Amino acid sequence: MSTQELFSQLEKLSTEQRNPNSMDIDACSPIEILTIINSEDKKVAIAVESQIPYIAQAVEIVVQAFLNGGRLIYVGAGTSGRVGVVDASECPPTFGVPFDMVQGMIAGGEGAMFRAVEGAEDKPEAGAADIDAKIVGPNDVVCGIAASMRTPYVIGAVRRAKELGARTLYVTTNPRTNLSLPEYQHLAEVLDVAICAEVGPEVIMGSTRMKSGTAQKLILNMITTAAMTRLGKIYENMMIDLQMTNKKLVERAKKIVMTITGISYEEAEKHLAAAGGHVKSALVMIKANVDFDEAGKRLKRSNGFVRAAIEGKEYSIL
Repeated sequence: MSTQELFSQLEKLSTEQRNPNSMDIDACSPIEILTIINSEDKKVAIAVESQIPYIAQAVEIVVQAFLNGGRLIYVGAGTSGRVGVVDASECPPTFGVPFDMVQGMIAGGEGAMFRAVEGAEDKPEAGAADIDAKIVGPNDVVCGIAASMRTPYVIGAVRRAKELGARTLYVTTNPRTNLSLPEYQHLAEVLDVAICAEVGPEVIMGSTRMKSGTAQKLILNMITTAAMTRLGKIYENMMIDLQMTNKKLVERAKKIVMTITGISYEEAEKHLAAAGGHVKSALVMIKANVDFDEAGKRLKRSNGFVRAAIEGKEYSIL
């Protein structure tokens, strides 16, 4: 792509337009600047809401992948890459899943999380190579994240993932209609689901770490939280598969058991010890009045769903 073609492509992107509501922001007081930013941020949730049907499709694909032993791999550059890495890194302590179950790839490698690696996003072959290094296969889901929709590194990764048989998702903050343009045909043809939360021009033109980054974070939160809920990682509205890897999480586990069952701090501590620190088992032991072995059998029959295990029922996720 020539520089003139790139300029023309960027010129069409909604995220690269000037925002009429912030034209005079450089002459505003701090209160006025913050009010403008806040007013624009309020539009993000509405843009994400419009994509719920597509996010739901993405969740079903991710759940199926997890059930088949597959992984969810986020791919992005800059802010988009960092948002993916953050969401991936938070899944193990929150939901008690293996560290490789949800992963994040960022153009330029791990160092790009902390310092921009200029030019890394311009190489589709680098994205493809990173997918190969992950040994991506048919059980995996690869989710590209690109505010602009056009990031070469991300497109290269997603296209390679599709060649390897993986399911593919895409999160962008530009219009879905762009996917019908000739310059995006090579992307559109390899996507299973596109999530296009059109947030409009940024407060500062082109600064997609703002509304676009916020929208991407909301969407990734929704995908992983809904998928983990469908896998039985939540009881009522509480995390019950967290890993007690630090003192805060140990105390949180006790609070969860106390809140759900109504027992005392000391009793929660005792039951968690008897359950080997496994919150799900402790809850079933207490609520169903069974021992640790029986709690384990019930959880196995219910596919890990605590509500069904307490009731002594089998449960199928699909």
